[in-house]
Amino acid sequence: MKSGSLPARLVGNPMLWGALILLLFGLPIARSLTRRLGTAPVVLGALPAFTLTDQRGQPFGTRELTGKVWVANFIFTSCEGVCPLLSERMAEIGRRTRKLGPDFHLVSISVDPERDTPDKLAAYGARFGANPASWSFVTGPIPALEAAVVQGFKVGMGREPAADGGLGAWQIFHGENLVLVDRRLRIRGYFPATPEGLDNLMTAVQRVVNEAT
Repeated sequence: MKSGSLPARLVGNPMLWGALILLLFGLPIARSLTRRLGTAPVVLGALPAFTLTDQRGQPFGTRELTGKVWVANFIFTSCEGVCPLLSERMAEIGRRTRKLGPDFHLVSISVDPERDTPDKLAAYGARFGANPASWSFVTGPIPALEAAVVQGFKVGMGREPAADGGLGAWQIFHGENLVLVDRRLRIRGYFPATPEGLDNLMTAVQRVVNEAT
């Protein structure tokens, strides 16, 4: 007769206990790491080369942004609607990405080049504490803007007759999402300027920054 029952032998088997401990504790840890790291945002398209003019009156565009991870938004300085909120969100992104240093940049594109001179863009940026070294406000001729914004970012912009006849009888419109772009000028996501959208954007920024180039 064999000594010891099968349950007793299993209970006394250290390899079995090791497997159980790995199953009970290792799997949740692995799942937690997977959730934390996640997958990198998909590539949604590539931007064409463009050059605009920044708040210092200097040419600025894809040449200066290649090799950086950056977030773009679309504004105009006389906007009294969503633009101040968008700019506040960009300022918050700047604070939350401060440790990334020169590898990260913010770009606000004005869709009102007739009025948004470099001086006006600089004054507007100063309202939100923008450092020109890390946050560029740019604009340019309408054809160049449309090539970059509409054809490149796939974001609407333009002007239409104002319903109330104000603002020179024209109303300017533009996209309201924040756009994440990687080091190779590829669009990696569009994010609403909501608290949840901002958190999702920051998660995506970290994943894109940590990608192998």
